[in-house]
Amino acid sequence: MRTIKMKSKADLVKGQGVLSAYHEQVNLVSQGLEGKYKVATNKMGVYDITHFHTLFPFWFLNVPLAKQGGAVVGYVHFLPETLENSIKIPWPFKTLFYKFLTAFYKNMDYLVTVNPVFVTKLIALGIDSEKVHYIPNYVDEKTFFPYDSDEKLRLRKEYGYDAHEFLVLGVGQLQTRKGVCDFIEVARQRPDMKFLWAGGFSFGTMSDGYAQIKASVESAPENVRFMDLVNREEMNTLYNMADVLLLPSFQELFPMTILEAMNCRLPILLRDLDEYKEILFDYYLKGNSVDDFVQELGALQSDRVFYDSWCERSWVGHQYYSRERILAKWEAFYDMVYEKTQGRKAKRRGALRKTDRDSRDVS
Repeated sequence: MRTIKMKSKADLVKGQGVLSAYHEQVNLVSQGLEGKYKVATNKMGVYDITHFHTLFPFWFLNVPLAKQGGAVVGYVHFLPETLENSIKIPWPFKTLFYKFLTAFYKNMDYLVTVNPVFVTKLIALGIDSEKVHYIPNYVDEKTFFPYDSDEKLRLRKEYGYDAHEFLVLGVGQLQTRKGVCDFIEVARQRPDMKFLWAGGFSFGTMSDGYAQIKASVESAPENVRFMDLVNREEMNTLYNMADVLLLPSFQELFPMTILEAMNCRLPILLRDLDEYKEILFDYYLKGNSVDDFVQELGALQSDRVFYDSWCERSWVGHQYYSRERILAKWEAFYDMVYEKTQGRKAKRRGALRKTDRDSRDVS
């Protein structure tokens, strides 16, 4: 049977989307391609395909050995530019890490990115365009799904919210690029609504904007609640309690929280980023400022027909990123990688046999 080894250290940092994406992709492929591919995680040995989900310095030494046994695939969750607004790395280490990051990507046989915007950016780093492939993220509808109205009301009461309150949910690490300060300002301008943020400082004081965000959180108005890091198992409850997901990020790739909210039929309000245009189409409401977000939230709160229409748009997005569609993309990708790798192995064996025959003829 064909074999795939998944390599990840995403669990070293809790509360990040990379960890959620890793679990979802591994479960999807393990279950969906069972019988065709045997999938192992963080194991030793040689496999037909070694899929690196995260970066880890020691693994750089494993790449030559992995290439001897098969092909190496790298998952692209970030580039140097996206790290700039996520964590603060001391200057000497930052330079070295960025060089390592670029070298790691260049050493892969294939790269997979979850947003087509990154394809051109990877090519700009000097990576062969034929190596780069786009496959979107996926969220299992058995993990994230809509509750019935009675259950939603029960959960609201459990978490301290009234049935009539308009609840705005924000999700993500507390970093500058996530737009947390704008989220707080929107709450300040809409005291008639409740605001809930799930996520904390996953990288501690290294988180970009730590001091400013910490001060903003501490001085936030009374209608804002911060839950720090939340277990993924609890997130489905939060989506179902909320009336809308507001994600005012200034920079993103393909947040798992958007797919999770879509699975729960929750309207989505995002900043109008170029990164979203080729992946979210017309499945979401958009704005460019605090005033825009305040206006759209007001429309969702006051107009039930408008609100229901955006629930439906979100659900259409969920259907577009279905299990069948994303699994088919992974199967086609892994099949292509496997077949090309087997072709290279056959040529290499043929060349070795020819060399062996030639040496015997000479002797």
